[in-house]
Amino acid sequence: MTQIQPQPGILDIALYQGGASHVAGVANVVKLSSNENPFGPSPRAIEAFRAAGAALHRYPNTDHGPLRQTIGAHHGLDPDRIICGVGSDEVITFLCQCYAGPGDEVLYTEHGFSMYKISARAAGAEPVKVPERDRRVDVDAIIAGVTERTRLIFVTNPGNPTGTMLGAADLERLAASVPRDVIVVLDGAYAEFAPGFDGGVSVVDRHPNVVMTRTFSKLYGLGGLRIGWGYAARDIIDVLNRVRGPFNLSEPQMAAAIAALEDRDYTAFCLDETARLRSLLADGLAELGVPSDTSCTNFILARFASEDEANACDTVLQGRGILVRRVGGYGLPDCLRITVGDEDSCRRVIEGVRAFKAGEA
Repeated sequence: MTQIQPQPGILDIALYQGGASHVAGVANVVKLSSNENPFGPSPRAIEAFRAAGAALHRYPNTDHGPLRQTIGAHHGLDPDRIICGVGSDEVITFLCQCYAGPGDEVLYTEHGFSMYKISARAAGAEPVKVPERDRRVDVDAIIAGVTERTRLIFVTNPGNPTGTMLGAADLERLAASVPRDVIVVLDGAYAEFAPGFDGGVSVVDRHPNVVMTRTFSKLYGLGGLRIGWGYAARDIIDVLNRVRGPFNLSEPQMAAAIAALEDRDYTAFCLDETARLRSLLADGLAELGVPSDTSCTNFILARFASEDEANACDTVLQGRGILVRRVGGYGLPDCLRITVGDEDSCRRVIEGVRAFKAGEA
């Protein structure tokens, strides 16, 4: 065994576990474990990706200018205040790398995205968990958790795996209540699924210590390409760009993302169908005695009477070729996170849960 030791905190990081994709011996598997868009990416994004492949021998541009310009135009933002990354995960990593280190604390909420803790430890900082209340981010708990060592606060909004979210007033209160030298990161991976929500743009514009992150992986169906971005004050973006690899995104990635943003009709279709099918799934499970909080995302968090019941239901669903996500690692052992799939998938889930409740195999 090697005597070479990693930096302190690295071995405390548990390996990230992605959503399952296969069930041994089962064909026609429906994957509802990773919150992917069941309709796939825009056909225009696929074509742009293919076309860009003709120039794979060329290095991509280093400043992501066309993509930042398109994001800015789509959302009404200053492109100079946008940074692009390999998924929003990479922007999260940049933030921890640049603003947290040994002796510092990084706050995240009880049911928040697991990458916050991983990125904090990778930077040598101490991740600190603060409680949520009834599967909702508790602003007062966050404020109470801030110490003189706090450097970053991560808030997933809408939440994953809870699906719940903070409103504008709570976001403003949080931003106004923390010290000016503490960065509040609003992770808006699912922001597009919440009607009327700007993902935190207005809060970022009022508070120079607030950062917003977004992704192309969910609504835009580009999870396989890993494209994300962040929006913040120019001085923060300048700092993050100093650690960003010069060629972290390829031209095919950027071309697909630009085309996806520009195909507004396809985006509207995906949003409308997700909202319709989310209601179908949530209502269908509620009628079977499996409730869920109102979801502002492309998944629901189905609640069971106990961890044993949740796991038993998951086993039955797997036997029917339906893959959902156990979320005990997020502090919700009595729940299953279920992606909103296409209509056939949603109805298969409802029928599977009905069979479980009826004691059928």
